[in-house]
Amino acid sequence: MSKTYKVGVIGVGGIAKTHMPGWNASGISEVVAACDIDRAAVEKFGAEWKVPGLTTDAADLFRNPDIDIIDVCTPNNYHAPLSIAAMEAGKHVICEKPLAPNPTAIRDMIAARDRTGKLLMTAQHFRFRGASKAMKAEIDSGTLGDIYHARSWMLRRAAAPNRPGFIMKKHSSGGPCIDIGVHILDLTLWFMGNPEPHSVTGVARAELAHQPGVFTNIMGGGPIPQEFDVEDFAAAFVRFKNGATLVLEVSWLLHHDTQGEDMQMWLYGTQAGSHWPKGEIYRSNYATRQQYNCALKLMADTLEPHALECVEFVKAVDSGAPSPVPAEQSLQVMSILDGIYRSQVAGKEIVLD
Repeated sequence: MSKTYKVGVIGVGGIAKTHMPGWNASGISEVVAACDIDRAAVEKFGAEWKVPGLTTDAADLFRNPDIDIIDVCTPNNYHAPLSIAAMEAGKHVICEKPLAPNPTAIRDMIAARDRTGKLLMTAQHFRFRGASKAMKAEIDSGTLGDIYHARSWMLRRAAAPNRPGFIMKKHSSGGPCIDIGVHILDLTLWFMGNPEPHSVTGVARAELAHQPGVFTNIMGGGPIPQEFDVEDFAAAFVRFKNGATLVLEVSWLLHHDTQGEDMQMWLYGTQAGSHWPKGEIYRSNYATRQQYNCALKLMADTLEPHALECVEFVKAVDSGAPSPVPAEQSLQVMSILDGIYRSQVAGKEIVLD
């Protein structure tokens, strides 16, 4: 019979709350401790979710011999040091996206994982949506043939998260490029079979964030804080070593025809094309001059995807299975996103390491 794995959560903001239903639903995990630098926030979290062990010092969780898993839900710049310390203390780690804000930090995390033998997973929750799993299964069956081009975007209109952890480089290292770009890029690469990236030509600029009167409609709404020092728009053209290409666009503040978030992906293969999240496949029969649009029967979500990723992680820990989202794949993602920033500074294409 499986043991009950004890979980400690670091960072108790909005993302941590989306993880809690998963830990509670897994049947083999229990959140026993939580940490946040804000004492009032962690006490409120503990009362809401009935978590007994509350602290403002993450080291308390690392020293606790009863804790098996650490769930890192802090701003980006604290992911790597906390995750490495947790693994060095003998804990398995699920860490919010991006796994770390640059490729070097992810390599350090991989080294710590290999050194300690602990499981490390990036919380890329879009992989766990029914529409994503259905499309991935279809692609893996060979329906599209060889995927040679992709178009992906995640675009928001007046929807910048107006909190320091998102909009200040000292906490996040970047704006929408690594906040939401990491979602659509991770999903695209996963569908494509994680081809090795070769080069990036990109831009990352703040075109709207500092205009007079600019506002956001999320997280309580209101004006964009003056402390905003990250990009509000990024775009890139990516070449892969297998010859495939990708066009990527992300923004928090685009003048775009959406009231919330427009997240789409088009894949083009030698046998068919596809669209996510519609779950559609597009084929042509050249012999009969017929064209077909096929809609997948999507797999139903049993839990919200943020919760499902926690369930899958603890199941992997329990069974000894590989990480559901390997750090090596997150390294590919961050190599491209970091390449966008480097390309913006250099004003030219960047060949990746």
